[in-house]
Amino acid sequence: MSKLTKNQKAVVAKVDSAKMYKLAEACQLVKEVSFTKFDASVELHVNLGVDPRKANQMIRGVVTLPYGTGKTKRVLVLCTPDKEAEAKEAGADYVGLDEYIEKIKGGWTDVDVIICTPSVMAKIGAIGRILGPRGLMPNPKTGTVTMAVGNAVKEVKAGKIDFKVDKTGIIHTAIGKASFTPEQIYDNAKTVLSAIIKLKPQTLKGTYLLGASICTTMSPGVTIDVKAFSAEL
Repeated sequence: MSKLTKNQKAVVAKVDSAKMYKLAEACQLVKEVSFTKFDASVELHVNLGVDPRKANQMIRGVVTLPYGTGKTKRVLVLCTPDKEAEAKEAGADYVGLDEYIEKIKGGWTDVDVIICTPSVMAKIGAIGRILGPRGLMPNPKTGTVTMAVGNAVKEVKAGKIDFKVDKTGIIHTAIGKASFTPEQIYDNAKTVLSAIIKLKPQTLKGTYLLGASICTTMSPGVTIDVKAFSAEL
């Protein structure tokens, strides 16, 4: 890793690594400590006291961020011809079926979200091994396997995201850009955190929300006081 410049060191020093910040403070501070020349992504990391190997503790959800992610998502809709016009009118970037399945088999995955109709799932099964590891596999639970492809496309374009706990019990998700106002970052973060809290398994023993932090690309993480946040809900 390259050495930090004098200015970068001063920025990093603003974050007290031993302190837990209220969410509003953390969202303000994360903007102040972003020192990239590009518009960095703001990421939320939430550590949960769950065992993802147990089916009832696999935390997964969908939310629409009030201010979106700041990134224009590229959407591919895999459907039969009768649904193509609906998908295109809703703003899908790519629409089709067999030709895109062949492209994906050849290594093309230059999209952020794939939406499909239930009738084509059998064909998509053949490329599941390519899509799955990249988080692109359509899933009815996240609303990406649906007959209402037009609505699904509009929701994704409006800021709908899905999140899932990884095998270590942590949820990582982008919630905006460093160019967002602190209030916009706060509203997006609050939306995700509130959704995660609501998904607490009823059978879980012990602490559910172990910790959370917010950061931008290459910036230090700012620890969020999750107890204070939970108390505000």
